Amino acid sequence: MTDQSMRGFLASLDRNGALHRVTRPVDPRFELGAVLALRDRGPALLFENVTGATMPVVGNVLSTRARFAEALDVPRDGLDALLQKALTAPVKPVLVGDAPVQEVVHDRAIDLARLLPVPTWFERETAPYITAGVIVAKDPETGRRNISIARLRLEGDGRIMAGIAKNHHLNLLAEKAKALGRTLEIAVAIGNHTAVLLGSQLYLGLGDDEYDNIGGLLGAPLRLARCKTVDLDVPADAEIVLEGTLDPDALIDEGPVSEFHGFYVNYGPGIGGEIRCVTHRKDAIFQTILPGYASEHCLLGAIAIGATLQKTLQRMIPAVRRVVITEGGMGRLHAVISMHQPKLGEGKRAILLAMGEVNLLKLVTVVEDDVDPENPRDVEWSLAARFRGDEDLMVIPGVKADRCDPVHENLTVTKIGMVATTRPGDGAALSRSEFVRAPHAVLDKVRREIDRY
Repeated sequence: MTDQSMRGFLASLDRNGALHRVTRPVDPRFELGAVLALRDRGPALLFENVTGATMPVVGNVLSTRARFAEALDVPRDGLDALLQKALTAPVKPVLVGDAPVQEVVHDRAIDLARLLPVPTWFERETAPYITAGVIVAKDPETGRRNISIARLRLEGDGRIMAGIAKNHHLNLLAEKAKALGRTLEIAVAIGNHTAVLLGSQLYLGLGDDEYDNIGGLLGAPLRLARCKTVDLDVPADAEIVLEGTLDPDALIDEGPVSEFHGFYVNYGPGIGGEIRCVTHRKDAIFQTILPGYASEHCLLGAIAIGATLQKTLQRMIPAVRRVVITEGGMGRLHAVISMHQPKLGEGKRAILLAMGEVNLLKLVTVVEDDVDPENPRDVEWSLAARFRGDEDLMVIPGVKADRCDPVHENLTVTKIGMVATTRPGDGAALSRSEFVRAPHAVLDKVRREIDRY
């Protein structure tokens, strides 16, 4: 994959009629977000006339799984395999000198609200938020890189506030910097290739370099450029880069903020910071992701979490075929695990391992691999046909929960697992194991010629 920018995919969407250009003036305060919300699963939207801005804004770029596959240049059913390859065969990045993202440099009197068309999303949020910024930082002790996404609120001039969960690797790096009496250098890349966005969300260990796995997704080394004012490297083909620091001693109360479940939450203070340099392409496009319970927001986490969880489970249980984190489960809380002829007890073991690996999960359903785990209708069919409530239901009360779970009580929730698979001996009960169908030879012939009927 030679094109490592966002632009190649936007051009492909445009050619295919899947990019809608909004030419009328659109206010970045609430109106732009409302348009994205009301066209959630429609075409990508390019806002060419954003009030008070010189840059266009693009959103809803990755609002379906098919879009992710298209952006990564693989068939729809090849997305899982590509992600597994990226996890097992990483490709290290390379440093280049010629970076489109550094065509224009602002390093004095930074005013982010003037430079960038950052939307204000929801009525109770108090300021604009950057939501598609891929944040690069280094461990102050080891020098190892970390790549992630966190919401960044504009605080005036070059000041920002980062809303970061306590267990987020970026927060752990900020705490390390605080213990050393330092600030944490960061760079924020905006307007990225899909591989960069998706790779930033992989559930890896602290110290693992997401850039390597991004290279695996690209099938080539990711091109990086050295920042102008901080000791960090950023994707050379991004649209915009912000360079600055986070100060873990400068806490700023965030107030109500949207979360992936679609409600407001109040997490208390976030980490303050300052941007001292902005670089961008001459004709930069500002990329944004609608926060809250929106398809692109949910899917970006769901696809990445599912990939890393699938790799972990397959290492422990070879019968596991796929793991799908569902959109209905907000891209974080519900999973469907597909297994091939699981042995007695393997489904329950897979559920326990999944919940242990991903703290957010609270509903895990196991189906057999003759069921499409992405299709809610098929999963519900499997529950109706193969689930025995007295034997296949797991209810585990009082489990430690993440702070963002919408129904946690004292940071605990009840977690549920359901095994909806056949078991040894079900072959004799045709109603639970064998679908009715015409002979395979006839089905194959008709399938090849279906457009002629």
